Amino acid sequence: MNDHWIANWNRTLNHEGVTRGVQALLALSCVLALGWLAGWQDELMPVVLGVLASAFTETDDDWSGRLKAQLLSLCAFALVVAAVWAALPSFVALAAVLALSAFVLTLLGALGERYRAIAFGALVLFIYTALSAQNNRDHALEVAPYLLGGAAWYGLVSLAWAAAWPRPTVRHRLSQLYALLGEYLRLKAQLLEPVGDIDLAGRRLQLALHNGRVVDALNRTKESLFSRLGSGAPPAWMQEAMRQYLAAQDIHERVSSSHESYAVLAEAFPRSDALYRCQRVLSVLGEQALKFAQAIRDRTRAQHAGTTARAIEDMQAALRHLDAAPGVPGLAGPLQALHALGDNLTHLASVFASAMRHGGVAPDLLLFDRQPQTLREAWRRLRAQLNLRSALMRHALRLSLALLVAFGVMRATQDPHGYWILLTVVFTSQPHFGATLSRAVQRAVGTVVGLAVGWALIRLFPGALLQAVCMVLAGALFIGKRQTDLRTAAGAITALVLLSFHQMGMSQGVIPARLLDAALGSAISALAAWLVLPNWQAHHFPHLAAQALRAQAGYLHAILLQYQDGKQDHLAYRLARRNAHNADAALANSYGAMRKEPRRTRLNEAACGQFVVLSHMLLNFLSALGAHRGEVETGALDALSSQAAEQLQQGLESLSQLLEQPLLHLPVVYRSAGTAVPPAEPQARSLLRSQLRLASLLLPELGQQALLFRAPR
Repeated sequence: MNDHWIANWNRTLNHEGVTRGVQALLALSCVLALGWLAGWQDELMPVVLGVLASAFTETDDDWSGRLKAQLLSLCAFALVVAAVWAALPSFVALAAVLALSAFVLTLLGALGERYRAIAFGALVLFIYTALSAQNNRDHALEVAPYLLGGAAWYGLVSLAWAAAWPRPTVRHRLSQLYALLGEYLRLKAQLLEPVGDIDLAGRRLQLALHNGRVVDALNRTKESLFSRLGSGAPPAWMQEAMRQYLAAQDIHERVSSSHESYAVLAEAFPRSDALYRCQRVLSVLGEQALKFAQAIRDRTRAQHAGTTARAIEDMQAALRHLDAAPGVPGLAGPLQALHALGDNLTHLASVFASAMRHGGVAPDLLLFDRQPQTLREAWRRLRAQLNLRSALMRHALRLSLALLVAFGVMRATQDPHGYWILLTVVFTSQPHFGATLSRAVQRAVGTVVGLAVGWALIRLFPGALLQAVCMVLAGALFIGKRQTDLRTAAGAITALVLLSFHQMGMSQGVIPARLLDAALGSAISALAAWLVLPNWQAHHFPHLAAQALRAQAGYLHAILLQYQDGKQDHLAYRLARRNAHNADAALANSYGAMRKEPRRTRLNEAACGQFVVLSHMLLNFLSALGAHRGEVETGALDALSSQAAEQLQQGLESLSQLLEQPLLHLPVVYRSAGTAVPPAEPQARSLLRSQLRLASLLLPELGQQALLFRAPR
């Protein structure tokens, strides 16, 4: 019982949302205690708002990175406070400065996640300052020290926390990564079911969409690790985490591999249990990944039950039985693919074992830093966004206009607390229509729940001190949930606001005003996403499709170098592999976002979905080559393999170029892609040649689907 309690406690402490919530709880509790002891009840609210704004700027960094981020945040906060002071008391000037600030701060997101968070926090603090100033320039100067003081105080708490406990966020992200890998293994196992009437295309699409979530988790984990890498040798715990992350990359490559169409395998071996045995190994490994994720989260050692070894033994026995059976014409190729699948699963189990084993160091711990390194590079990234084709530029213009409309509505209705409309617009506006609509609905629902909870708390706890405690708890819940559960976060911040107005004696009419303001803000952000420079995925999908194919050509080039020079898990190879998976995930995510948009704005949904499936299959065939590198003798490629690889690369590049050209050029794809397929062989002479052939056979189908989804409707 005690061990179970300790495991639950460790799991709670290692959760990223809990960590941020506890930091906010500590910061707000100290603010509450100081305010009550010093009798500063009137000054309490601006300090709380400063704490909340500072929490919005927090990113996953070590103490030194967090110190830099907090200093940048305070500078940005000081600038927006000065901007509000300079614009007051003119509402026209304030609206213009608000729109300009929203535009500039949103564009700063092009520099990376840290600057995106700082920009969001600064924009929220702008609105908080205008709200606290109550349209009075002198009052703006009075509240500025409290706002900046609250922000600085939370920065100190966050900095101390990062210095004292650098590991929980890394554990949380590694745990999430392996849990998602476990789900990927489960979905992949479903493809190996040798049943003729299953919806194989639907399962492949589900797998491709989930792969996007796995890739996002890999990227988040990498950034979490990279932010904690110093100039010297990393500590032992960091090396352990790096080794587990690099093992996850290897696992992802191997589990992404395909050695033959699963429909072909099911047709070739309908009465053999070999496919079931392979499916069993994948399922067991998926369960193992989930247990490993739990062990990382609970800070316990993963236990081996021996199930994996027995499943592999049964799989190898089934494959040997097929070898001993009388030969059947036409089954040599599928049998070779089945053996390659078995070998890959055996190696996959060994990679899992190495990841779960404590100790040992990965041969290459280098990671690629995607943050701008110089001012010139930062300016280059910003300048690249200064065109209407940029989704970030369109979002910046849309958000600025939406805030102007919200400001106008606030002035027209003479709502003294109408800044809630502006805050709702800021919190719900997203670059894509589907995400904006989803957040608008969640914000509205959360506001209704928060008002009900806040009203109940006022009735249950009439004492001012107890209500202040509830405010602190609501603020901590808001910070802890704002990135994972917007409904709960919106409810918490609404309850906090209602309690604070009650404390100040201004709660009369707040509930209906908040309901109306939340509805207006949600409606404005949703309408802006629909009408103002809408960022429909139909505009981006062909370009993302071209990028995916081009990145896969780069991945193939990196793989071929490994076959020539020998297996090396160095940064260049891992970067090419990650670029291919990132591009594939971006394509799948775009398709998922498109399905949430109005039907009239979409491309041919069926063709887009099939293109996503085919593109992911192509990546699967290339991943199999990557998984088996080092298992064959290195050296120069033979003439047929070299020719097939060159034709495949040319076909991918040609199709990617044609995808970005006008529709009338697309029919050329069929002729150019057709020549990229190597001649069929009765029996493949090598894994390399057979995988290249499988990948090449997909090019005509990719070209056909591209023509369909780009055709006018």
